[in-house]
Amino acid sequence: MTFRNLANPILGTLAATSALASPAWAATANDRPNIVVIVLDDVGFSDIGSFGSEIRTPAIDGLAAQGLRYNRFDTKAVCTPTRAALLTGRNPQTVRMADLPAAKLNPADMTRDRGELAHNAQTIAQVLRGAGYQTIGLGKWHLAPEQEDGTPGKNASWPLQRGFDSFYGFFLGWTDQYHPKLIEGNGRLPSPNQPGYHFSVDITNRAIAALPAPTPGEKAAPKFVYLAFGAGHSPIQVPREWIDSYAGVYEKGWDAMREDRLARQKALGIVPANTVLPERNPGDRAWADLTPTEKTVFARFMATYAGFVSHADAQIGRLVDHLKQTGQFDNTVIVVMSDNGAASEAGQKGNFERLYAPNKLTPEQMLARIDELGTDKTQSEYQRPWAMLGSTPFRRYKVWPQLGGVRTPLIVSWPKAIKDRGAIRSQLVDVTDLAPTFADVAGTRFPTKVGNVPELPVAGKSIRPTLASAKAPGRKVQYFELRGNRAITSGKWRAVAVHKQMTDFETDVWQLYDTQADFSESTDLAAKYPAKVAELKALWWKEARKYSTPALAEAPEMFRLRERFDDSPERQPLPKHLQPADPNAAPAE
Repeated sequence: MTFRNLANPILGTLAATSALASPAWAATANDRPNIVVIVLDDVGFSDIGSFGSEIRTPAIDGLAAQGLRYNRFDTKAVCTPTRAALLTGRNPQTVRMADLPAAKLNPADMTRDRGELAHNAQTIAQVLRGAGYQTIGLGKWHLAPEQEDGTPGKNASWPLQRGFDSFYGFFLGWTDQYHPKLIEGNGRLPSPNQPGYHFSVDITNRAIAALPAPTPGEKAAPKFVYLAFGAGHSPIQVPREWIDSYAGVYEKGWDAMREDRLARQKALGIVPANTVLPERNPGDRAWADLTPTEKTVFARFMATYAGFVSHADAQIGRLVDHLKQTGQFDNTVIVVMSDNGAASEAGQKGNFERLYAPNKLTPEQMLARIDELGTDKTQSEYQRPWAMLGSTPFRRYKVWPQLGGVRTPLIVSWPKAIKDRGAIRSQLVDVTDLAPTFADVAGTRFPTKVGNVPELPVAGKSIRPTLASAKAPGRKVQYFELRGNRAITSGKWRAVAVHKQMTDFETDVWQLYDTQADFSESTDLAAKYPAKVAELKALWWKEARKYSTPALAEAPEMFRLRERFDDSPERQPLPKHLQPADPNAAPAE
């Protein structure tokens, strides 16, 4: 695909197709909108066509062309905290989901690290169901302690207990796309084992079925559909024709393709014209240093990922087509987002046979089995420098506090309300802001108490004003914390600290960026403005304590940073004998 063919349709012919009259529009014009939230997994800021990618995503680009793209949308850099924030409107530390769900709950731990969603924090599904919406959940959940099995007394964090009328998908953080470990309602299902099955197709079929054509003269309940794809999280699995469609594309390599993506981003206006591409991340190999065999094999990995994303986009296209054909599209709020930056877990060699385990195969051995990529014979993930490409133009990737970890695409389509079609919004938006926005467009709000029990305060603010105006205010301040890494945004300034395991938090070095002048965080200004660094560090502590669980906010002397991060080039977990005996014992300041 050429640059010209990628860029022009986004703002041209695709917008024209979205303006076609909806046959049932007159009957639904005054109804509350359906709300469809599409969550992609591990898809980086630049992995969507309308955000500068060579990956073909015409359906998502069509939504962008007739909706809005937000280029300053921040997540929590890893799946579960982002999803907790998305569904509750609160920072994950507030709802005790600061990291992944607990394998087994510690009954005495009621802090932000408990690993279970607080029960006095309603989800947007609960709020919308209370307002008369039908709530349908599909895809990835990953918001319940692993010890829960769905049976009575062991399902308090399962979707049906958190506001969904129905749920069909998978329970943990990832699953095989051909043979997923499925749950439905509060029960587990056998894994599919039929030829031609793919999870992305399955959940899209169910989303379409959940949004039937309106019956003339009958007023049906509006729908909230949470559609959380496994794509593009590993294992990267997709039928071969989707992989083959990218043959010859990625042999150019990640270094040159970062430059290509940045050029497209500038042409599209998704980044400022003066955006600088930071140097390759420390530890990531240069494409020029790879052997010919490595280049052949690694290019096929990325072609598999690209095909996986394009395949998911095609399913989104089927859903959009259905909404148009049934007259529901114009009054449906569709949000497309990713939960964090591009995935970096597989290190410099990638994963081939198994995820989250060292790859012991040589490039020559992988080449001999190259046709197994994308099939159910492999549990693969691409090499880490491809994640550097996915997060263009930022530093780093998933889990890191730099923008490559937290910033992802956000697209909002709602033809009934959005007049500035195809525009880019540059207001800072945090994932906590989305649930209050959904409540706002539905004409409701999060409660302050349920019965006599006070609800945890909602941190997010509705971004509905930005749908109408590029000048509407955005978020001014937002803090970030994950596994000892920290960041704080205040206006144009952003300070970042990457924590090294087994070191004192007091020795963390803070970086400082002027994100108004330096969109990609290319130039560290900490040495030039030490007073600003000190100011932002103090603000970080204020915000972190404010938005932690109430017990910690009331007893700040108990606040402890949690150390769990590995910054090595291969990114393998520390051996148990090297892990801290008490990771919560680090000094607070």
